[in-house]
Amino acid sequence: MSNPPSTPAIKFEEVSRHFGEIKAVDQVNLEVNDGEFFAMLGPSGSGKTTCLRMIAGFDKPTSGSIYLYGQDVSNLPPYDRNVNTVFQDYALFPHMTVGENVAYGLMIKKVAKAEQTKRVDEMLELVQLKGFASRKPSQLSGGQRQRVALARALINHPKVLLLDEPLGALDLKLRQQMQVELKAIQKRVGITFIFVTHDQEEAITMSDRIAVFSQGKIEQVGSPAEIYERPASAFVAGFVGTSNLVSGEIAKRITGSEKTFSIRPEKIHLTTTSPSADMVSLDGVVRDVVYLGLYTRYLVEIEDGVDLVVIEQNLKTTSMDVLSAKGQKVKLSWHKDHISYLEA
Repeated sequence: MSNPPSTPAIKFEEVSRHFGEIKAVDQVNLEVNDGEFFAMLGPSGSGKTTCLRMIAGFDKPTSGSIYLYGQDVSNLPPYDRNVNTVFQDYALFPHMTVGENVAYGLMIKKVAKAEQTKRVDEMLELVQLKGFASRKPSQLSGGQRQRVALARALINHPKVLLLDEPLGALDLKLRQQMQVELKAIQKRVGITFIFVTHDQEEAITMSDRIAVFSQGKIEQVGSPAEIYERPASAFVAGFVGTSNLVSGEIAKRITGSEKTFSIRPEKIHLTTTSPSADMVSLDGVVRDVVYLGLYTRYLVEIEDGVDLVVIEQNLKTTSMDVLSAKGQKVKLSWHKDHISYLEA
């Protein structure tokens, strides 16, 4: 039976999960749309994994309700929920072949052998492991094992797929490759993916929307661009990318208000020319320079010991050029539209 498009895949209503005195999740309200690639992003202990475990049924809310396509599943056991989970450690059965691992859910449901074989072949083709059915997990690379875990989770056509830091065990290059592949697979199968990560780049790269968690609460929910360009709080500005936070008297001299604002380092330019009326202009001294190949990070003191981080791409400069800027007086400018005021 199909669901009305307006029904959220997952809905949290005032959900809390307490462990003794610790409020791991504290009155969270959240909606995840059908077919969305949704990321729960935050540092360790922020509540994101506890939320995922409550969706899966491995943990029950202390209070509040969790809905799966309109059905209250708060007290249902995991096997009664049409969701599957992919874990960071893959959790493959080492004694089984790849094909047997992928078919495991169908075997439990006593699906006919011919149908099992057909669906396993389809799944292995989907995750680009055609011809790997007879291999053992020990004969596979980390990335290949991750794909087997994904195929096994998808073969029962769950309504929602939960991914708990699934790329955490992979090296950087493979992780970046798998980010692209995972997003492509999600688009092909059209299933709602909910992805837990502490890696901001991963969340920004893969997600349609992101919920940023801190201390059991959600700080902000939005598209990657909204979260990055318009952070709602100092925590979001600092956790998602690097941000300069300016407040008090210095903020007042720059914007006319003492209200704290953030400005991203790549939005600030080192310049020698006088800026136009829609630009902010400040004088400063370069206190430190870090050459990073693709770009250079400057630490510029503006006044009263306040530093701003500035990032500029190395389009024409060499490492010798940029390092010579240390100690020089510079003019900083940025477009007023790039200022993001933070909520109190």
